[in-house]
Amino acid sequence: MKVVLLHDVAGVGKAGELATVADGYGRNYLVPRKLAMIANEGVMRSLEMQRKTIQRRAQRERHDAESVAARLQSAPIHIEAHTGVGGKLYGSVTTQDIADAVKKKFDIDVDRRKIDLQEPIRLVGSYTVPVRLIRDVVAPLTVNVTEPGGELPAPKETLPTPAPDAPLPAPVEETP
Repeated sequence: MKVVLLHDVAGVGKAGELATVADGYGRNYLVPRKLAMIANEGVMRSLEMQRKTIQRRAQRERHDAESVAARLQSAPIHIEAHTGVGGKLYGSVTTQDIADAVKKKFDIDVDRRKIDLQEPIRLVGSYTVPVRLIRDVVAPLTVNVTEPGGELPAPKETLPTPAPDAPLPAPVEETP
């Protein structure tokens, strides 16, 4: 007996597939529990139309996600946070903060769970954060974390390291 599965059935197939099963199994188990329908011309035509509809919807979602990804990559977002000594934030920048900044700048709703931030941002600086819009469309988003009213800190210059046998500088004496 040929049936069209309406739900995933272990050992038989996935939803939407055409499967061949024993007559008794299909008639006494799958059909009464609405796990499958007996395959006939009408059901097959309906199944094909559903597949085409799902395929068109997936193409449209992918196109929309790619356009959103292009907008997110076009410009960085800026988040201001209060800092302490050494550029450390008093709190942290979380995925919710990033989602709110994206909404404010681009007017795009991004679910905070789609922002792939391994751990909250706790230092001032520029970060690249991946945003997974759909399964295979990931947009790298640049997030600049600054002090309120401040700019991004310039990259620190590396000071030359003294030779191992160089004398230590003399201590500075304070005069009262």
